[in-house]
Amino acid sequence: MEVSEQTAVTLEILTQSVINMAVESWRVGKVFERMLSKLDAGEQGRYLSQFRWFMKKIEESLEEAGLRIVNVEGYPFDPGMAATPLNIEEFAADDALVVGQMLEPIIMGKDGLVKMGTVLLRKVEV
Repeated sequence: MEVSEQTAVTLEILTQSVINMAVESWRVGKVFERMLSKLDAGEQGRYLSQFRWFMKKIEESLEEAGLRIVNVEGYPFDPGMAATPLNIEEFAADDALVVGQMLEPIIMGKDGLVKMGTVLLRKVEV
């Protein structure tokens, strides 16, 4: 293997590692948000500030790598969306759907989609 091929393989491995860490950090963040909601208001504020700082650092690091996390929770579902819906079969074709929960975020890069997200859908209540 030539040096340029080795460099490309190494860069691909590093990029995939950064993506994996971003996804796992995002998941931990979702768990942390749920835990925060169970605390009283006084404690919640202190931990919320630390959480926001942590997420800001993750976003800055991803930006340096040319990546960003896209969260589509609460957005109307579109079949062309860069996310795989796990529960689409639970709904009729004419149901108005929104993304109720993201299980994995969408990761975008400078040149477009890097990693598809995973979502759970819910029917729009009228």
